[in-house]
Amino acid sequence: MRIPLPRSIQGRLALGLCLGLALLWIAASVAALEALRRRMDEVFDSALQETAQRILPLAVMEIIDRGEGGAQRVASAEPHRERVAYVVRDEAGRTVLQSHDADAADFPDHPPLGFSSTHAARYYAETALQGSLTIVMAEPLEGRRHAVAQAARALAMPLLLVLVPLGFVGAWLLVRASMAPVRGLCAEIETRGGGDLRPLGADGLPTEIEPIAAAIDQLMERLRRALDAERNFAARSAHELRTPIAAALAQTQRLLAETHDDATRERALQVEDTMRRLARLAEKLMQLARAEGGRLLTEQPADCVPVLRVIADDLRRSTGLGDRLMLELPDAPVLTRLDPDALSILVRNLVENGARHGAPDEPVRVSLASDGVLRVVSAGPVVPADRLASLTKPFERGPTSARGSGLGLAIADAIARGARARLTLHSPATDRPDGFEARVSLAEPGPAGAAPTRRR
Repeated sequence: MRIPLPRSIQGRLALGLCLGLALLWIAASVAALEALRRRMDEVFDSALQETAQRILPLAVMEIIDRGEGGAQRVASAEPHRERVAYVVRDEAGRTVLQSHDADAADFPDHPPLGFSSTHAARYYAETALQGSLTIVMAEPLEGRRHAVAQAARALAMPLLLVLVPLGFVGAWLLVRASMAPVRGLCAEIETRGGGDLRPLGADGLPTEIEPIAAAIDQLMERLRRALDAERNFAARSAHELRTPIAAALAQTQRLLAETHDDATRERALQVEDTMRRLARLAEKLMQLARAEGGRLLTEQPADCVPVLRVIADDLRRSTGLGDRLMLELPDAPVLTRLDPDALSILVRNLVENGARHGAPDEPVRVSLASDGVLRVVSAGPVVPADRLASLTKPFERGPTSARGSGLGLAIADAIARGARARLTLHSPATDRPDGFEARVSLAEPGPAGAAPTRRR
């Protein structure tokens, strides 16, 4: 059966260190117990021998004074269990003296002199009076085994109750502290914006992590070069197209002014319309390259309320929305690090999208809450939920007959991602049965107080 391992490196290292420490403790305990057992055997054997040597002269005197007679059992002052028993035998093997708790049947008939053992007891035999008397000492091995078991429990209890829990916690904390540079590297990568491809750097990283950071830096450098090449191509292509498109549009307008033929004039109007669409597409492509090119955030946050006023005034003039564009701003400042130029492109594309695809006789509402949430709401039919998620892709359009490039929401989404925010689309709009709503947060992270809004 395979034991499941923790998925994290921290868990595996902590578990490995704890198990290794436990195994070392067990091995050391086994070695210590073996050394202790041998030392205990030496001590018990020495005590058994010294006891025999002390009892034997006393037993000889007792037997000589008593003279001939049967076996005599030494009387005990009070009943107790003997840990060491003995018997004294004559030349014929008859028992002439024994301790009060001794059973002659438990003693071997002809034990060898010195030490000997059975499974149940340890024996020591010694002779006196030129071998006419033999004393046999017997000690049950149960006592020795019990002492070894107590020592084993004394060594195991710290392992189970202290070493394993504290060792695991200590190993976990040690590994967690050692993994701090890895977490810092992950946090650095996670906090990067979509266009932030600066090198991570290997300062302060452990030697084992430096190759990973270097490989990530190389990958980001290759990615940066590829993205720069793609963006530069799109931006330069759109920029180079502006001049010939403008020239063709000017020639078309001159042809319209000079021609009097209805058929030619109709074709010239179609060419003019196509040229204008190409000009708008080139402008959107440049905006998309700007949105995906990074550098969308400023070093210091600034109040975006005045910027939105200027953007709204310009939109009213340039798009012909006039009073259809309704702006709601808070009285208190709302700080954001989004570059004003990027903010202008974001709001312009959201407003143009709402005006172009919304109901022509309904207002387009732009509101900024005190918490920095920007909302652009327009009336119109409900967009199916399965189409909302795809509208932020380039050249994706909803179910509409209005003209457009399909890049407006893609540009707004690219700016939001580059600003570490998120563009969300809702249909129907909040508190409406229909309509379309685009929502994005502009505020600098931090507490935001409630502030009333004023309508303009």
